[in-house]
Amino acid sequence: MFLWFLGTAIVSVWFVFSDPRFDYRLLLVGALLPDIVDVPFGQARWAHSLTVAVGALALVMLVTAGRKPIRRLLLGAPIGMLLHLVWDGAFAATKVFWWPFSGSWGENQVPSLERGVLNVAMELIGAGILVWVWKRFDLAAAERRSAFWHHGLLTES
Repeated sequence: MFLWFLGTAIVSVWFVFSDPRFDYRLLLVGALLPDIVDVPFGQARWAHSLTVAVGALALVMLVTAGRKPIRRLLLGAPIGMLLHLVWDGAFAATKVFWWPFSGSWGENQVPSLERGVLNVAMELIGAGILVWVWKRFDLAAAERRSAFWHHGLLTES
């Protein structure tokens, strides 16, 4: 799944933070990262672990201490990873979600690969969310698209 994670990540962050200075670019990368890492193996592995997402968040916080501009940029990736776990329902695969505390990650399917036909509906919902984002933030306007591509900004019209 692709559109589902992009759409749900953008909308989640917009409604929770409502920060016009938030950089959405790395959020989108982080929202796709667990599947980019794990789907080629056909199994949910360490990238679908809460430990890895929280570890990435802690690492960003430690490495960027006292450097707010770079922190603002980099925080998007672990937030996206955490949102991926939520919107993927990764918590249902407890061996993977709680790795390494649960022991081996075992033979768990990537949650999005287990849904079958439901994935089509979720992708359509994700596409609908992205259409809403396009209209809500007036991304048809060249200057707004440019602000998104170059600075990751989404501002309401």
